[in-house]
Amino acid sequence: MHETDMTKALIVTIQDWWDAQPERPIIQKVHLIVGTFTCVEPASLEFAFEVQTQGTFLDGAELVIKDIPLVAHCHTCRSDYSPDLGSQYACPTCNSPMEDIRSGRELKIDRLECVTA
Repeated sequence: MHETDMTKALIVTIQDWWDAQPERPIIQKVHLIVGTFTCVEPASLEFAFEVQTQGTFLDGAELVIKDIPLVAHCHTCRSDYSPDLGSQYACPTCNSPMEDIRSGRELKIDRLECVTA
């Protein structure tokens, strides 16, 4: 389950930021942007986050995940399409291979919602 390792990296990134703050805020929500093509399972990520943050500076923080769909662009047809994950990645109109991914590979922290203690 790579969600566990991703959660560890997420916590370290947030901890580095948090440690650098003069007044350590209480983090209420962590907003993530997660693309469908990353193959990250949101429920597994939420579970790993909840387990790994217990007893830490993030204890009680909510993980909010914004899913970004996979959108590809066909240069032959000059149109965007949403491939069927796991089964069909070629353009549904002309069957050209998927060459240009416009969205769906994102995996980043969007923002933190905090209050000062």
